[in-house]
Amino acid sequence: MQELEDAELLEKFAREATRHEAFTELVQKYQDRLYWHIRKLVMDHDDANDIIQNVFVKVWKALPDFRGDSQVFTWMYRIATNECLTFLKRRNRRYFLSLEDAERELSDKLEHDPLFTGDKIQLKLQQAILRLPPQQRIVFTMKYFEGKKYEEMAADMGLTVGGLKATYHHAVKKIEKFILGH
Repeated sequence: MQELEDAELLEKFAREATRHEAFTELVQKYQDRLYWHIRKLVMDHDDANDIIQNVFVKVWKALPDFRGDSQVFTWMYRIATNECLTFLKRRNRRYFLSLEDAERELSDKLEHDPLFTGDKIQLKLQQAILRLPPQQRIVFTMKYFEGKKYEEMAADMGLTVGGLKATYHHAVKKIEKFILGH
């Protein structure tokens, strides 16, 4: 199957007869990239699967109103990021977990995850990232792992470049402190 451009997929989605086919193609085109973005933020495979399902439900419902102010993937990425933030906040509230308890729980999952193949320094980095507040974790992940520019992140998250730079700086300092054991 030839991969269609987003504009063509949106046109197909607008027609009732080809809506499901267009959505399936959209999911196939972007699900891996979105999954790994989500997975880096929540760390757990099962949680990432649940979140990506919620993301695609929201995309299905909102796609008829998509205005095209950004690229389709950027729009979906923002939905995924917001779903991750909501999930992390809800989980911590639901279980009345302190930040330390949430970090310890995710760290244990990470250490026993058969999909994690990193060495000790990678594990230490991931544990440090888990200690970050959700907003800092997301900004750090987008900048460090995904190489996003601050301007892109600002568009994705609806925040200012200056605020993102400060958030990233604070995240880096906390990670350094954790890794160096200070």
